[in-house]
Amino acid sequence: MLSAGAECVFMGLFLYISGVGANSICALKGSSVDLHCSAQLPKSSMKWFTVRWEDNKKVQDQIFADGKRVNISEESNFTITINDLRESDKNTYCCSDVNDKRDKCQGGEIHLLVADLQVKVFPATAEKTVSLMCSSSCPLTECPVVYIWYKNTEFLYQDSSPWYQELISSEESVTYSCALKGYEHLRAPEVSVASLTSACFTVTYAKGRMCSNQQRPEDEPCSITYPREVQVHVQKTEDGWYFKLACNTSCPQTEAQTITWYKNRKLEPAPQSVPSFSPVSYSCAVEHLFSDEVCIQDKYCFRVNYVNRMICALQGSSVNISSEYSDPYYQQWKFKSWYKNRRSDMAAGEELIKSTGRIKFHGVMNSHILTINKLNKNDSAEYIFRIGSDAGRWPAVPGVTLVVTDLRVKFSPSEEVTEGQRVTLTCRTSCPLTDNMNYIWYLNNQPLNLTKTQSKYLVLDPVSSEHAGNYSCKVKMLQKSSLQKMLTVHRRRKWTQAAIRIVVLLLVVIPTSIFLWIRRKMTSIQSPRTETSFNLEEVKQRILTVSSIRQTSSSIQRVQPSPNSSFNHCSNETEMHCPICSMNVIFYNNVHKSCFIFSVQFSF
Repeated sequence: MLSAGAECVFMGLFLYISGVGANSICALKGSSVDLHCSAQLPKSSMKWFTVRWEDNKKVQDQIFADGKRVNISEESNFTITINDLRESDKNTYCCSDVNDKRDKCQGGEIHLLVADLQVKVFPATAEKTVSLMCSSSCPLTECPVVYIWYKNTEFLYQDSSPWYQELISSEESVTYSCALKGYEHLRAPEVSVASLTSACFTVTYAKGRMCSNQQRPEDEPCSITYPREVQVHVQKTEDGWYFKLACNTSCPQTEAQTITWYKNRKLEPAPQSVPSFSPVSYSCAVEHLFSDEVCIQDKYCFRVNYVNRMICALQGSSVNISSEYSDPYYQQWKFKSWYKNRRSDMAAGEELIKSTGRIKFHGVMNSHILTINKLNKNDSAEYIFRIGSDAGRWPAVPGVTLVVTDLRVKFSPSEEVTEGQRVTLTCRTSCPLTDNMNYIWYLNNQPLNLTKTQSKYLVLDPVSSEHAGNYSCKVKMLQKSSLQKMLTVHRRRKWTQAAIRIVVLLLVVIPTSIFLWIRRKMTSIQSPRTETSFNLEEVKQRILTVSSIRQTSSSIQRVQPSPNSSFNHCSNETEMHCPICSMNVIFYNNVHKSCFIFSVQFSF
């Protein structure tokens, strides 16, 4: 359950800043949330209210507990619990004394946001591949967050990073979903990716509510075709004094696509026409895919863009986070800074002002580069570049998301296998690295000399006892390798030559002994009626006993052969599936024209 009183650093790494402040809480749809009363000395007359604005006046509506979905606990300082959160629960809440004639909600308001979990698909730098991210419509307050990934509804893995570990190619029949640990029943709708080209990719969602522009039932699937590139096109009008803006994409636009516009990095309606001397910057987005900012003329406005908005880097390595900007000729700001945003509100961001031994700034012409050396997990965050007095503003457009990952070895199907199986080792990361990485594999701290170029996968097929040991991996040009992980290979149970000789001997001795005894028994009995009546227990006692053999079952059957049959028509059958063996010994009697089948099953 989520609590509004929890204080923790936001590590969700969401790309969209939704304006969730210090008195706000974001919880998953379908989950439960606790809102704590802000009064220092709660009284019995304390009540909960929702707050809304009507005709520029604040209206407060009292909340009544129903004992099921909404509960108010006086024993817990009038904490209100809302179960099975719905979108309609999104509101501003406050706790106040009903006898207080002043503003009941002054200074104690809590803004509750209800989030949907969604798998977002982003174009990757490698052509015809995409990356996946487990995202929510607002930055979740609860932390630490552990993400669980599913493939074709089956559990894959869990990790602290919201990014899926692999780059995805076009696989229409493969579906992906995610959930948060503790909320596995609230999975994001499944998605599949198809028609991946250099210009577009199509995402099919299992739930229609993911396609807001399409009028279809919520539980029916829907598809959206996304462009790999989005850009603002500027066109001068005939009179030359105005410009028209269009949001162009690398593939044809459809009604299913939602296009949004931003003016000075704030959400705005689509612009009609812009004066040629306008000091305003514009950008657009198709769903969650943003274009660069443009100015009608750079000399009149501020503009900030980033070379890469998503960076996956290895722990211990170095990274360059680059921005490109323009500022008006009449206002050349010398104050330029980077912010590290690890919470949902900008006020809690960490401003990077001074260079240190690990952090450096470089400015070249109209570009500004932040370099971070010896990366560690705490460097995972969103980085935003600011110019002059605009520091702390621009809440709507994302900056650069950096995910710092370590290396881990994963065995598939298991870390304990049997000789002869196929085993795949993966050098895992928490986010997808580029495909051109070269890897080095180690067994018991010794590098493996492989003939082929080493990749993040190492296949042992078939695996043998010689492959057992501690494996680790690392990326070339980096000193730090993954932690070692042990592969255990169990030997197959093999028969020794001595055991094989004993079995062969038994297969000869047992049938011969039984045949001779039955033949002598049958010739010594005169009554035809009793010739076919054998004492099964006596037959069992006549079987050769070997200390290493345990008889598990036996039986005798009489079979009438076809006419003109002879002894050759009855044959012995033996099946060996050691350590359990079965044997059918078949005898023919010329006098009574019958085959007798003696079945024995024994195990070692």
